[in-house]
Amino acid sequence: MKIKNLRWWILGLVVLITIINYLDRGTLNYMWVANTKQVYTIVNESNTDKKLPYAVYQSSVKQYQLFNEDGTNKIVDEKEITVKDATVQYIKRGGIAYELGLININDSQSVIDDKLKKLYSYIYMFFMVAYGISQLVSGKIYDKVGTRKGFVISAIIWGTADMLTSLARGVASLSFFRILLGLGEAGPWPGTVKSNAEWFPVKERALAQGLFGAGGSIGNIFAPIIISMLFIRFGWQQTFIIVGSLGIIWIIPWLIINKKKPVEHPWITDKEKSYILSGQLENKNVHDVAKTWYELFADKKSYAVILGRFFLDPIWWMFVAWLPIYLSNKFKLDIKQVAFSAWVPYVGAAIGAIIGGWFSGFLMRKGKTINAARKTAILTGACITLPAMIATAYANTALSAVIIMSFILGGFQFTIVNIQTLPSDFHSGKTVGSLAGLGGAAAVTGTIATMFLVPYITAGNNWFPFFVMGTLLIPLSIISVFIFSSNNIKM
Repeated sequence: MKIKNLRWWILGLVVLITIINYLDRGTLNYMWVANTKQVYTIVNESNTDKKLPYAVYQSSVKQYQLFNEDGTNKIVDEKEITVKDATVQYIKRGGIAYELGLININDSQSVIDDKLKKLYSYIYMFFMVAYGISQLVSGKIYDKVGTRKGFVISAIIWGTADMLTSLARGVASLSFFRILLGLGEAGPWPGTVKSNAEWFPVKERALAQGLFGAGGSIGNIFAPIIISMLFIRFGWQQTFIIVGSLGIIWIIPWLIINKKKPVEHPWITDKEKSYILSGQLENKNVHDVAKTWYELFADKKSYAVILGRFFLDPIWWMFVAWLPIYLSNKFKLDIKQVAFSAWVPYVGAAIGAIIGGWFSGFLMRKGKTINAARKTAILTGACITLPAMIATAYANTALSAVIIMSFILGGFQFTIVNIQTLPSDFHSGKTVGSLAGLGGAAAVTGTIATMFLVPYITAGNNWFPFFVMGTLLIPLSIISVFIFSSNNIKM
């Protein structure tokens, strides 16, 4: 049996597991604080025809007494209520943090919000430390065992970790399970760079990397909607189990279709095999033995990847990690409103990833050198991201914020897919995964630093410094790429 365009089937499965990857990591993001909006009809206390749910205003103490359909009632200060026509809207605080009792409900909402951001950042930093270690280790593992087995190992670890999170009972256990998740989830990043280097000729690699990046964006489009709906229907424990199982199920088609590398695969056509291999032979920097980390650190061009990602990747994580909390804190959205707002920026990210990957290949086909094509694409994406980051700081509605963010993440992906492709431009063979892993570890280090800062620079619900920080990171990344790559991309 022969399958036409087998390389795209392989990439399709990689994109699918990337979508699942982002669903898994989004579980905590969207369920940490999951508020629900409740609407009550305002009635007079003397009214005998009261239909639940309803609210009675007590003017002497400036409070509302809210009567629920389940027979319970709650007294809340009028400052916590939004009055609209003949109804009041009350935001009921909920989610993992509230259900596990991680805060003192008697504290002011401002104090609670600041504490929850700090706890969330600490848990996320544990995840990122494990994620960074895994970037280093995974690159070496994928180089040693190959991409077929490497993806299986990663999916088993992170899928199991996400399911086990249903057993969490506090910050310590949440952190432990997120560490396990991080150890598994980082693998596909160096793994995909290596897989694309094996399955695609040089001129298609950035496009393949762009489609992989689009998979992450699509996962982020689905995550708020799927996770929020599962949370509302089943609760947070069952949601972890359902989403975590998807990666384990994915292993079955992966092992069936991805049998061997292109040169040995029984289902590849001779035409496609020749096309892939001839496109790879242009690269003369072949390393059958992977360079050591010392050798990579001693190589100037490695820092185009290491520093480029150290400064730029935190921008992606700023939105992946903090967007749900930003929308909830800044614009008082409930979980359903967050679900149907948070996906918008990732549409831009998906488009940017695909076009950014296509664009550099287009320039090469027009006769540009790889060095010129990559740098032009990297700079173009930055020119989209920078003004959008500034504009978002001044957004005064949730709708305008998420629309402008689509340009931030679109430009980010336009740039990052080309930076992520640099390891396969600089090297081939076993060194590709190793340098990609170093770049991933550097990205995680930068992300941990920003993750730590966010709760402090956004204290009191002031998100302006958040966007200032993102604005400063963009030129630092671009300057690093241009200085250290110089003319080292040679074919």
